[in-house]
Amino acid sequence: MQIHNFLLQLVVILIAARFFGEFVARFKVPSVIGELLAGVILGPSLFNIIEPTEIIKLLAEIGIVLLLFEVGIGTDFGELTKTGSKPFLVAIVGVVAPFILGFLVSFQIFNLSLLVSLFIGSTLTATSIGITMRVLTELKKQTSDEAQIVLGAAVIDDIIGIIVLSVLFEFSQGEGISFFNISKILLLICLFLLLAPIAAKLISGIIKHYSAKSEIPGLLPSTIVALILFFAWLAHIVGAPELLGGFAAGLALSRQFILPLGSFFHIDEDFSHRVEKKMKPIVHLFAPIFFFTIGLSINFREINWESGFIWLLSLSVLIAAILGKLFSGFVLFKDKNWTKWAVGIAMIPRGEVGLIFAEMGRNGNIFDKDIYAAMILVIAITTIFTPFVMRAFYSRRDKEVIKKLK
Repeated sequence: MQIHNFLLQLVVILIAARFFGEFVARFKVPSVIGELLAGVILGPSLFNIIEPTEIIKLLAEIGIVLLLFEVGIGTDFGELTKTGSKPFLVAIVGVVAPFILGFLVSFQIFNLSLLVSLFIGSTLTATSIGITMRVLTELKKQTSDEAQIVLGAAVIDDIIGIIVLSVLFEFSQGEGISFFNISKILLLICLFLLLAPIAAKLISGIIKHYSAKSEIPGLLPSTIVALILFFAWLAHIVGAPELLGGFAAGLALSRQFILPLGSFFHIDEDFSHRVEKKMKPIVHLFAPIFFFTIGLSINFREINWESGFIWLLSLSVLIAAILGKLFSGFVLFKDKNWTKWAVGIAMIPRGEVGLIFAEMGRNGNIFDKDIYAAMILVIAITTIFTPFVMRAFYSRRDKEVIKKLK
């Protein structure tokens, strides 16, 4: 692509994402829906003005990494630790339940091959932490108990998803399953999540020292962005998703840095606040590109709407996808019913993670055109409509709370 064409496309993406985000926000709908809708309208699904080129996808990847940094720096780790084992329970059930349901629907009911069924099941394990946390933030629920549970569970989901993806990749290549390789990947990811925030905390101390002495404006945001991207690269090197690098860097710079060895570091809340303030405009520049690209990647023209097989498979897998994630909220036996529902609903969006799994299935010639179309439809529905359900759920719950107070 020539530079002038790319610049024009970038102008259209930024303006369209902002316009549709503002438009839907006027109707009290989360702006993420408008950004997704902008991608669907301007992409291959409708007007085909913009195609999901590699450079746009790269900008979107930067967007999700920065978005996860914002989630990390805004995370009250003290509150997260108070949830105890809840995120782990939700994550395990949120992976196992949809995986089994998706596999059984594909293998037993539609008689698809073992590998295809496994890939369908694994695609359903995904949870889009970016979309979920964005919606919870806009609803001002990002500090709620259920938000902390979902945040922890979604991060664990991503880790488990990478392991499952690695296993299936080896299986699809006909190399069998190597428990040594799986164990190595798991160990590297755990070490990264343990050590990366500590290393980021040390590096941020250097950045803080020189930012106070710098005579050139902009040192703080430029070096913090470099730090985030560096840790995203490190995450990829150890076999983890790049977004975990951004999340780890955010945790290290948060005002509630509580990790092993964390007590040895002095927490400078003023510096953390400055970093968060400086980074917000950058995050809000790139994050809409990410959500726009999700809509751009969904091509509804590829779906043969007259195919009974696609409709039946989509509906069956969609039910499995929704029930599997809803069930994850109900493992919280001692919590209130509305908390269980809130967690289950928030875990439903598949978003970018589901698209990665589906795209891998297509690129590996595991999904044919019809199955891929069905999976894209399921991912689109869970991604686009769940924020509406979340808003309606919280609106009803808040009214009930107000009614009880009166």
